Amino acid sequence: MRRPFLGAILAVAVFLAGAGAEDRVSIPPLPPPVEGAIRVAQFNAALNRPGAGVLLSDIRDGDAQVGAIATIIRAVRPDILLLNEFDRDAEGRALDAFAALLSRSGDDVGRGVTGEPVDYPHRFHAPVNTGVPSHRDLDGDGRTTGPGDAWGWGAFPGQYGMAILSRYPIRAEEARTWQLFRWSSLPGALRPSLPDGALFHDDETWGLLRLSSKSHWAVPIDTPDGALALIAAHPTPPVFDGPEDRNGRRNHDEIRLLHAIATEPSAEWLIDDAGRAGGVSAGTPFVIVGDLNADPADGAARREALLALLADERVHDPRPRSDGAVSAAKTQGAGNQRQKGNAAHDTADWRDTPGPGNLRVDYVLPSIGLEVTGSGVFWPEPGTPGADLMASGKRAVSSDHRLVWVDIRLP
Repeated sequence: MRRPFLGAILAVAVFLAGAGAEDRVSIPPLPPPVEGAIRVAQFNAALNRPGAGVLLSDIRDGDAQVGAIATIIRAVRPDILLLNEFDRDAEGRALDAFAALLSRSGDDVGRGVTGEPVDYPHRFHAPVNTGVPSHRDLDGDGRTTGPGDAWGWGAFPGQYGMAILSRYPIRAEEARTWQLFRWSSLPGALRPSLPDGALFHDDETWGLLRLSSKSHWAVPIDTPDGALALIAAHPTPPVFDGPEDRNGRRNHDEIRLLHAIATEPSAEWLIDDAGRAGGVSAGTPFVIVGDLNADPADGAARREALLALLADERVHDPRPRSDGAVSAAKTQGAGNQRQKGNAAHDTADWRDTPGPGNLRVDYVLPSIGLEVTGSGVFWPEPGTPGADLMASGKRAVSSDHRLVWVDIRLP
C-alpha cells in the first residue's frame, strides 16, 4: 500500500544488521499440501525501490530485506506465487536474480537467508502502468510530470510491479493482460467528481485514463492435474487523494474489473490488450490473487465491489487466518480496537494511530470447483520462529503485508 513511506525501505538493512540478521533462527517449513494438492500464494513483498535498477543491485548485494522476504517464501514454499510490489525491469533481470537467490544453498546465498532452497523455473512478468508518463495533470496539482501523473502512481516505469513464480510451466504466449483498458470502458464506472458534482478530469482526459493502476492478468499455468488460470491484480490504495476520491473509486472499479475477468467470459466490453473480448473461458478453473487494498469490514475502501466478489457463488473464500494477527491486534490496540472484522484474517500490519490498523487486504480466491485442502496467513506469534521478520506499522523488516496461501486440488 505504501506511497509516502519509501524512506522506510531504505532503512531496512540498518535495522536488520542491528538485530543480527546473520544469526536469524531458521524457520521450520510449513507442512506441504496434502497429496494431489498444490499451494497458491499471494505476497506483497514490498520489494519496491526509489529508482530503476536499485532492486537488482540489492538482490545481488545481499540486502537484508530481500533476505527476509526470501526466508518467508522458503518457509511457506508455494508452488505458484504472485509477488506484488516487485519492481520490474523489461528484461526481467531482477526477477531472475531473485529466483536464483531462492534456489541457491550454502554460504553464497546472502545475509539473513535461511531455509531449504525452493526452485521456480517458470516465471512471468509484463508491463505495468506504474511510473508510465501520461503527460497530463492527472492528480490536479498543476504539473504533468509527477508520480501522480503517471498512468499508475510511480516514480519510474515498473515500480511496484507484479511477477509470478511457478514450479509449473506457464503458457506465457496465451497470457492475457488489461494494462491499457480504459476506465471509461467499464460499465457504470465511478468517474471521480467533487462533492458539488464537478468532474475532476475533463472529458478528453477521462477518455484516456487507464483503469488498472498496475495491470490485470489472466495467466494459464499447466499444473500436474490440468490447466489453471491465475487471475492477478494489485488495485490502487483507496487513499492518498482528495475529496474527488479518485483512488477510492479506482480501487472499487479495479476490483470490479478483476471480478469480470474471472466470471464474465462473454462480456463484449471486456477487451484485453490484444483486442480479445471477454474474460476467462467458462468452466476454466481459476484462482484470483492479489493485494486488493480493500477490507470486507474496515478501512477506507468503497467495499461494495469486494463484497460482491466475495459473495459470488462461483468464487470460494477460504478466509485464511493466523494466530499472529490476533496477537498483533491485541498488543497494538488503538485503531484495531474499533474494527468490526475478525483480526484473525488480517494480512497487513499498518499504522495503528490514528488508523487504519491491521486489515485484510490480500486474497487467494479459488473458483468453486477447486477443492480447498488448507489455507493460512504467514504471521508467526511473538517468540516463535519467523516473528522477527514481521514488520509493524512503519517499521520495515520484510513487508507490512503477510504472505497468504491456499492449498487446492484440481478436479
